Amino acid sequence: MNLVRSFLGAALLTAGYLPAAAQARHEYLLTTNWKFTKGDVADAANPGFNDAKWQTVSVPHDWAIYGPFSPQNDLQTVKIEQNNEKEAKTKAGRTGGLPFIGTGWYRRQLQVPGFGAGQRAVLVFDGAMSDAHVFVNGREMGAWPYGYNSFAVDITEAVKPTGDNVLAVRLQNLPEQSRWYPGAGLYRNVHLIVTNEVHIPVWGTYLTTPTITPEYAKVKLRTKVATPGNAFQPLRLETDIRDAGGKVLATVSTPLTATDGQEFEQNLVVPQPRLWSPETPVLYAATSRLYAGEVLKDEFTTPFGIRSFSIEAGKGFVLNGEPRKFKGVCNHHDLGPLGAAINVAALRRQLTLLKDLGCDAIRTSHNMPAPELVQLCDEMGFLLMVESFDEWKTPKVKNGYSRLFDAWAEKDLVNMVHRDRNHPSVIMWSIGNEVPDQWAPGGSKLAKRLQDIVHREDPTRPVTAGMDQFDAAVNNGFAAVLDVPGFNYKPHRYPEAQAKLPQGFLLGSETASTVSSRGVYKFPVEKAKDKRYPDNQSSSYDLEASNWSQTPDEEFAAQDELAYTLGEFVWTGFDYLGEPWPYDESWPSHSSYFGILDLAGLPKDRFYLYRARWNPTQPTLHLLPHWTWPGREGQTTPVFAYTNYPSAELFVNGVSQGRQTKGPSSQPQTRYRLMWNEVKYQPGSIKVVAYDDAGKAVAEEEVRTAGQPHHIRLLPDHTTLTADGQDLAYVTARVEDAQGNLCPEATNQLQFKVKGAGRFRAVANGDATSLELFHEPRMHAFRGLLVATVQATDTPGALQLTAASKGLKSATVQLTAQAKPVK
Repeated sequence: MNLVRSFLGAALLTAGYLPAAAQARHEYLLTTNWKFTKGDVADAANPGFNDAKWQTVSVPHDWAIYGPFSPQNDLQTVKIEQNNEKEAKTKAGRTGGLPFIGTGWYRRQLQVPGFGAGQRAVLVFDGAMSDAHVFVNGREMGAWPYGYNSFAVDITEAVKPTGDNVLAVRLQNLPEQSRWYPGAGLYRNVHLIVTNEVHIPVWGTYLTTPTITPEYAKVKLRTKVATPGNAFQPLRLETDIRDAGGKVLATVSTPLTATDGQEFEQNLVVPQPRLWSPETPVLYAATSRLYAGEVLKDEFTTPFGIRSFSIEAGKGFVLNGEPRKFKGVCNHHDLGPLGAAINVAALRRQLTLLKDLGCDAIRTSHNMPAPELVQLCDEMGFLLMVESFDEWKTPKVKNGYSRLFDAWAEKDLVNMVHRDRNHPSVIMWSIGNEVPDQWAPGGSKLAKRLQDIVHREDPTRPVTAGMDQFDAAVNNGFAAVLDVPGFNYKPHRYPEAQAKLPQGFLLGSETASTVSSRGVYKFPVEKAKDKRYPDNQSSSYDLEASNWSQTPDEEFAAQDELAYTLGEFVWTGFDYLGEPWPYDESWPSHSSYFGILDLAGLPKDRFYLYRARWNPTQPTLHLLPHWTWPGREGQTTPVFAYTNYPSAELFVNGVSQGRQTKGPSSQPQTRYRLMWNEVKYQPGSIKVVAYDDAGKAVAEEEVRTAGQPHHIRLLPDHTTLTADGQDLAYVTARVEDAQGNLCPEATNQLQFKVKGAGRFRAVANGDATSLELFHEPRMHAFRGLLVATVQATDTPGALQLTAASKGLKSATVQLTAQAKPVK
């Protein structure tokens, strides 16, 4: 599969005006001055309705993240077959314990200056949760039920050419419509696009590269055009391709003939192409100008990247001629304390942390992602599996996607593919996750039907699905239908699948489901499934997993030993709201324990286990547990080291505990970890010294026993923000003793204040049992840490964040918000 993908872009205007210079196309982000109310309201779509008492909000907006938490919010009694449950049980925190159920209304004045005859106006919703109904001036202009998908609504016929228009959107979330926290409201961006009647429609370009060599890349660009009544007009399309520096590399001018069917096909050649990959995310841009005679009717830019890939038996996954395996994570769509409301700075922070981990791939579990994530993956270098559905015809929850499937599945797949098929980061489409149709009659026919739809819209990428019911899917033909068979939590059965299936390769589409709470360590240390404790936490020794899954090491071994495996997507990169297994029946518990990073974005110990394997270019040496255990003196307290060095020696208060070496073993843990299982706790310090292949000491790590909490230390992830009203800084707050050691049991409540050109946005501590609200400027530390989020205003200047707590020395960090660069 030689291919090139791009993100469909246009100049965005956030102000309420058209520029003075004449342009063929205008796009506005509708972010400000929205009115919102929760609850159904009669006549709310009426333009004369008085919404003065409604709340004023900015979009993207998630109205449910503000809580309060309650076990009564979407209390579900259900038998979860995917979790091997034999009877229905009541789940308190399955969808996060947040109040997302119900109806919400949004209203906004909509100015379209200069709009008149010969123009079109279209709204594009990147996602609206859920069952969106869109009204303009009281007329319903469109609807889309699936809250995760993007959709467009042509509002031309309802827009008044002069004066104000009123845009209203009604959304409704049903009980038992999700297995995790779905969010609520206009949680992704809303765009207004104004064009001439002769124009390139939404998602109207499709760019591929049928040939790539070191000397040149052939670029094929198909561009749809819309005209009044779709009647033929003698149009002309001029396209040029530029590199990242703006240099023109290729140009073409193409007339539209009566036999072209309202679509241009253009072929261009890029000399000496620079190839896109996770390590070199090089992007180009194809700018197309649509003319009627000498009149410019539309202009559209399609950024893209040039790269080839194939997935073949005997070779596996090959990118730009180089074999590699996916080092991937599954991620849900929420952004922790921000909820589902999309924010580019928050996404960029997540991807930056994943880059440091060595991750190179993301599965968008289990739904279409925000377009900003796909664009960032293009720019930062991540391979994407874009996923569509968690249900087909057979339900998992009472009001899930199964009730929409027959009428909407094809429409949803078409929108998904058309929106994202031009992105270089998108490598694979997933048509489903653990759908019960794997074993239902006709399931394999459904799989083929959905895969055929995707192939029709994009024949250049393979299709997969995450399968958990191995015997059914392998024996009934379901797995054989898929381009790429994806198995969830089945490393021990990979050889059987390889022997029975025709593809010659397979994917770990979902792996591990190891659970841990950051900084929490339980004794005795032992491998366990579904282990539960009275405090609703899980041990960070990374030996506890779900009954259906494994620790990371078992998947590592399968990927290392079996050449036909394509890599893995770990469940999950980050903790997420909802699905608090193994405590979904025990309140309080509102978020998952699966993450390599916690809900605040703080690395768990497991982060370094994966980093040691996935990021070989950077040294990793991490020691656990902490070494502050009053009352455990003389008791066995195992010490682990996660490292990409082959061996290391442990010292307790200067006394060697012996050298450990990684290597092949019947126990996967000894292949990927260094473990000293018989260490007796003594206050003082533990130190690990790592050795290279030659036996030379090359690195060390030390952890000391902490004294009493003394002060707060603030560590921002960066100190310069963009004054755009959206940019974020994440500031880690540490409770330390007088010597600067982290106090690992500290639970002090910290209070936050922001002064200057910014505002307090949210706070999180990564504790799944905490019911403190994210948007309040106070929270208790969890295991000595939490993360406060500061948001820039749209005014440049200095800002400062102060953290204070009774009995602790306070701390202040200085930040700067700079003016947004002018493009």
